[in-house]
Amino acid sequence: MSLTIATVNVNGLRAAVRKGMPEWVASAGADVITLQEVRAPDELVAGLVGEGWATASSASRLKGRAGVAAAVRVERDDVDLDAVRRGLPGLQEDTHTGRWLELDLDDPLGDGRELTVISCYMHSGSTERPQTMIDKYAFLDVMLERLAALRADGRHVLLTGDINIAHREVDIKNWKGNLTSAGFLPEERAYLDRLLVDSDWVDVHRTLAGEGPGPYTWWSQRGKAFDNDAGWRIDYQIASPELAERAQSARVDRAPSYDTRWSDHAPLIITYG
Repeated sequence: MSLTIATVNVNGLRAAVRKGMPEWVASAGADVITLQEVRAPDELVAGLVGEGWATASSASRLKGRAGVAAAVRVERDDVDLDAVRRGLPGLQEDTHTGRWLELDLDDPLGDGRELTVISCYMHSGSTERPQTMIDKYAFLDVMLERLAALRADGRHVLLTGDINIAHREVDIKNWKGNLTSAGFLPEERAYLDRLLVDSDWVDVHRTLAGEGPGPYTWWSQRGKAFDNDAGWRIDYQIASPELAERAQSARVDRAPSYDTRWSDHAPLIITYG
């Protein structure tokens, strides 16, 4: 048995659909797609993803911002979309709205374990607006607690999405120029150290892709960042160790050219089996 999971920050689902996202969905070969920065009401998400997919979403209370979702092929009978969980327990919903969704699959790999897939859209933060960094660290604190709690009953757990942190120097092209930038601050990277170095969670993409640099998943809209591949690797699939052992292949569906992109992020697709 195998399961292919894709994750992508769509940078506005309605805009992504207009720019060509449906063609990618049809060709990606994914069983589950997690989406971030959806920026659309829940009632519109299913129609935008298209036929053949069942969806669950968590729109932001702040209109035009954030929003996460998950799409599952309709023929799958191992998912109850009515049982998804929205939001991180213990966080103020008005501040952290539309950033976390948990979806359970019943034994998708045939090993007797349930799999919880999370679509996460982390705060980007800004060093010029200190409160945004306080919010980001609060989210990260609770996220680590939640991940540990989910694993406690022996299930597989997969954190997917736009984490808005480049973990190491190989994860950002211009790392020297961004040492004081949100997304590459030592305090932010330390949270990923706690997951990936101090604990046994696995950055599946990095494990399969090798030591890098890259492959990147996001490029600034400014200048020639995309053309020069001056990107950041900030989109992840971070797995509990037993699930990570089942990972077979990974790819980033980077658009062939700047004008063919339908988001400023590229999808990350990993197959487990």
